[in-house]
Amino acid sequence: MSFQFLTFAAMQEAKKFYKGQLETHNSALSQLKTKLLWSSMLRLAVFIVGAYVVYASYPNTQAILLSIFVIIAVFLFLVSRHSNLQAKRDKLRQLVALNEIELEVLNRNYSKLPNGSEYIDPAHHYSHDIDLFGPQSFFQYLNRAALTEGARKLAEYLKANETHRISIKQEAIKELAEKPEWRQNFSATASLVKTEITTQTVKTWLANYKPAIPKLFTWLPFVFSGISITLIALYFFDIVSVYLVGFWFFVGLAITGLFVKKVNLLSSHTSKIQGLFEQYYQLIQQIEATEFSSEFLKEQKAKIVTEKEQASLVLSRFSKLLSALDQRNNMLFGIFGNGFLQWDNFQSYKIEQWIKAHKHQVSDWFEVVAVFDAYNSLGNFSFNHKEFTFPKITEQPSVFNVEDAAHPLMASEVAVKNSFHIENGHFFIITGANMAGKSTFLRTVSLMVVMANCGLPVCAKTCTYNPIKLITSMRTTDSLSDDASYFFSELKRLKFIVDEIAKDDYFIILDEILKGTNSTDKAIGSKKFIEKLNGTNSTGIIATHDLSLCEVANNLPEVHNYYFDAEIKDNELHFDYTLKNGICQNMNASFLLKKMQIIDS
Repeated sequence: MSFQFLTFAAMQEAKKFYKGQLETHNSALSQLKTKLLWSSMLRLAVFIVGAYVVYASYPNTQAILLSIFVIIAVFLFLVSRHSNLQAKRDKLRQLVALNEIELEVLNRNYSKLPNGSEYIDPAHHYSHDIDLFGPQSFFQYLNRAALTEGARKLAEYLKANETHRISIKQEAIKELAEKPEWRQNFSATASLVKTEITTQTVKTWLANYKPAIPKLFTWLPFVFSGISITLIALYFFDIVSVYLVGFWFFVGLAITGLFVKKVNLLSSHTSKIQGLFEQYYQLIQQIEATEFSSEFLKEQKAKIVTEKEQASLVLSRFSKLLSALDQRNNMLFGIFGNGFLQWDNFQSYKIEQWIKAHKHQVSDWFEVVAVFDAYNSLGNFSFNHKEFTFPKITEQPSVFNVEDAAHPLMASEVAVKNSFHIENGHFFIITGANMAGKSTFLRTVSLMVVMANCGLPVCAKTCTYNPIKLITSMRTTDSLSDDASYFFSELKRLKFIVDEIAKDDYFIILDEILKGTNSTDKAIGSKKFIEKLNGTNSTGIIATHDLSLCEVANNLPEVHNYYFDAEIKDNELHFDYTLKNGICQNMNASFLLKKMQIIDS
């Protein structure tokens, strides 16, 4: 069965799943919109009936107050119910959007997704060279992180250049790939997190927070509320006057006023993070409720599961405390709640005690959520590309033994597959005509190293891999800001490579060496540089237009020549994009200059 047929079959399977999910969620969304309409009408009806009851109760003060309390209670219940329906609607909208995005991406339309340009680092071992970040990049195609922290964690994984525990990473990705509905449910919940501040800011604020509400509010609100309820009940039985109830009410407001500045300051911070904790506890709850079999995911889950209490319950309690304090913004409840119940002070004290008890755990909980958010992207990629191969990790001498490899971002129907086998400590020198496929091949192999080290499947029919770190020099640029010439920038990059390979083994990818100097000097310097690389334990591929560089293979058995060819047929240039053994003999620069009428002959 051909690799192209497997690709088509896998894509059709993925499309069928996403279309099915889209139909299911759209149907549920339609039903929920109807429920929301009826819910709004019911709230309006309760308000109208309540207003009439209050009007009809006049001038009976007791009946009016009782009616107001009952109406407020019923109305708050309906508001809460309506909010829950809205939350379900918002989540369904996100699920619909997720499946629409996947269908677009499967059609190679992903330009509207975040491209991760902020993660490009020219000083990094490879992130600047191989279209890892930026428009039409691998990150843009891969990333489905719903949280900023998840996207940052995913970028860290791609840039980590780590070669350990690859098999364990693979198992985690395989497991998540088989949980598409769980992944989408997690992502939809995470996408509802809309905050003005980052989790890092929240962690810093929690770690540095100093309690301001005194310990007496452990018991005072209960005593005060008990007296309030007793006085109100006695008033309804005509045992005490309304003036005594009013006096007690103003005493409550006076006590609240003593701490109002401290509560306002706390509230100004908690109001910004309420939504974040509301969503995070739901995300952790989803992790806790799921049994994972892979070692990595079980390790992550273990960080949020304790013998005393589940992290989701702890975060849920905090979320409810923040929501309770936020009720102070409801003018009617804020006045009566503080006058009779000491609401602000009581909730503030409980919030401060929660912070004191759990502020150092929050960082770990946030980290676990970010890891799952990032791994969701990896699992999603594997699900969308079931025809891709998880590299077989080996300690054999060969770094790569690959059959039918292609660039993962190229459509299968147009991508030309190439097989190659490269031993540890060996180098390929690749020559070829312009546009014949050298650069694409370099990026294909580079991405294969990055993907394999992350535990991802690679775009190949088969792949055996002996893990190795990657380092590249393909897009050296000059810097006008520090007066560095192109040539000097390239020298600094080559020096960086030499220093790094002295510390560890690397797979080196170079696209033209010493481009910034004259041909003779370039040839001499390039040969000496290859000879220096050959004396290390590193492996790599070097692309060049300088055919004289191929002579190095005559003296060094670890160096091998390969090429990409171009042919001129019927006065047209043709490429087969196929890696061949040997040295390229057909260059096309003169032909293209003439063809485009830049030169005459």
